[in-house]
Amino acid sequence: MATGTSNVLELTPQEAHRSADLGIELAGKYASPEDPRLLFDLPFLAAMLPERTRKFLRAFALEEEHGHCVLRGHRIDTGRIGPTPEHWRARARPAAEFPEEILLLLYGAVIGEPFGWSTQQDGRLVHDVFPIRKHEHEQLGTGSSELLTWHTEDAFHPYRGDYLLLSALRNPDDVATTIGELDLDALAPEHVEVLFRKRFHIAPDESHLPKNNSAGDHEESAKRFATIERLINDREPVAVLYGSRSGPYMRLDPYFMETPEDDPQARAALEAVTRALDRSLGEVALRQGDVLCVNNHLAVHGRVPFRARYDGTDRWLKRVNVTSDLRKSREMRALAGSRLIG
Repeated sequence: MATGTSNVLELTPQEAHRSADLGIELAGKYASPEDPRLLFDLPFLAAMLPERTRKFLRAFALEEEHGHCVLRGHRIDTGRIGPTPEHWRARARPAAEFPEEILLLLYGAVIGEPFGWSTQQDGRLVHDVFPIRKHEHEQLGTGSSELLTWHTEDAFHPYRGDYLLLSALRNPDDVATTIGELDLDALAPEHVEVLFRKRFHIAPDESHLPKNNSAGDHEESAKRFATIERLINDREPVAVLYGSRSGPYMRLDPYFMETPEDDPQARAALEAVTRALDRSLGEVALRQGDVLCVNNHLAVHGRVPFRARYDGTDRWLKRVNVTSDLRKSREMRALAGSRLIG
């Protein structure tokens, strides 16, 4: 993907077959997405992906010309993966869609290191994203009826991912993912200056709370969510913009953000950048077999509302977080080789 080219890669039939066969082959060799052998082998296995795929993802990560890209044309065996589940809890591990999960992890290994959260979906490395009953009106990936407000993934966390991968196993209603990128020229210089300063507070989103994970031993559960509790109770001020002044990165989750009551400049700047991103927002309706990669520093994402049927035919995505530097989160990982933060 050279400079100036499209951010969409359409797989050839041969590439699609090769990728699908690779996922199936590897699913027979490893125990689950969390298998330590698989996680160790990922960079070597990724070399077996089609060359165009690897070069496309590598260029996307290095050039930062686009805030997102799409790989299109993967083969999904709907008979094998079965209907959209009702909940991620108590699902067999590995699941029938393990080959598709492996493929997503391989893509993650091309651009960095896949990782997970001990406080999300019980520490699973690959998350399920589908509508869940009683989540209809929640600001969660498992919601449906309400607009999922655009945001930086895990914006509250100092060790949030650099990339987010979303793979569409099923999306018959063309439910769109929203994507927005900042046009710096849309902001007044005084707002830009304030946004570069640590004057904003971001709370954890509700996917990290105990109520959206399985109940466990009280002592274990308290330890598991201790960091989240600290981030809720002791919110350190953060900057919205950082990095290059001419092409800054951003960190935003307006639904969970606030500014001090005595800082009207910060409030005005937050409102200005929110309006600018609202105007930039576009939609990507992932087709079955599409993989979306979002640069979590350059783009925000969300989801339009839709009516869930809960009949096994609803939209079903897989989600993986990727970091360019696993080492930076060592203080929040139990072991150096662990991929779980929390």
